[in-house]
Amino acid sequence: MHIYKEVLPLPKTTCMARHNELGKEGEAAALEYLKKNGYEILHTNWRRGHLELDIVARTDCELVFVEVKTRSAGGVTDPGDAVNNQKIRNIVDAADCYIKSFDTDLPARFDIITLVGREPCFETEHVADAFRAPLTGVR
Repeated sequence: MHIYKEVLPLPKTTCMARHNELGKEGEAAALEYLKKNGYEILHTNWRRGHLELDIVARTDCELVFVEVKTRSAGGVTDPGDAVNNQKIRNIVDAADCYIKSFDTDLPARFDIITLVGREPCFETEHVADAFRAPLTGVR
């Protein structure tokens, strides 16, 4: 597991509910972080039925499914805590659907990017290879 931390400027926002706005800002900052670090962005907010992947990216040799969690500064919980076992199962199910839909045979990994803060900066933490897909039938 590799953890990278960085403070990124917050992108410009539109007028919508603050929690939705913060989430969109966090995803935009995560995209910029990944691009800056050499990731090729394949899809954002990819959906199939009830399944969703925040960001699907690619490095030279692997497919990377990125879950993005954003919280305002001073929150009582770590945003990474929101990625519980049920969320992991949902991400893995969505990734499996994605891999089958695009018939890719690249190795895959699961990352989490957490962002904490408000304008103008987020504290960004990138946990590469944050979890493994659970074995089939284990729930």
